Amino acid sequence: MGWINVEIKASCLDIEKLAQILAEHQADYKGEDHQIDTYFNVPNGRLKLREGNIENALIHYHRDNQIKPKTSSITYYKPGDSKDLKATLTEALGIKIVVDKRRKIFFINNIKFHLDRVKELGTFVEIEAIDENGTIGQALLQKQCYQYMEILGIGEEDLLAISYSDLLLEQSIG
Repeated sequence: MGWINVEIKASCLDIEKLAQILAEHQADYKGEDHQIDTYFNVPNGRLKLREGNIENALIHYHRDNQIKPKTSSITYYKPGDSKDLKATLTEALGIKIVVDKRRKIFFINNIKFHLDRVKELGTFVEIEAIDENGTIGQALLQKQCYQYMEILGIGEEDLLAISYSDLLLEQSIG
């Protein structure tokens, strides 16, 4: 299954405040998930296996690193048993980096919000405006992303251009 989304990732000092704002906007709270994202070495894009209590998926995506809301092209697969899949991918491709996080997940219509505590990095918020079937379009996704940045008080100075995996890789090199 493939789709596009427009997303931002931002540093956030007070994720509880954002959880309160989302509740005030009647966001559907799905729960808190402890997720381990294992990134594999691949020749193009990114490939990660997400293992969590709520979300489990093999995700391949292409996304440019940029500060402003960015578009991702995503292919998403929900495996039945991630343990055997992880062992196979590790043997075939090798592990690039592992991201360990606790994530509170919220939805408002097609927009997904993550309030993250990432081990070794800190606290963050992500907004993903999702178009799973091509009916919303990139322009509206961009508009939705900016709208919720404003509602949540996320400024351009808070935005991150790179992923958690890239931040961890930079730390390991630095």
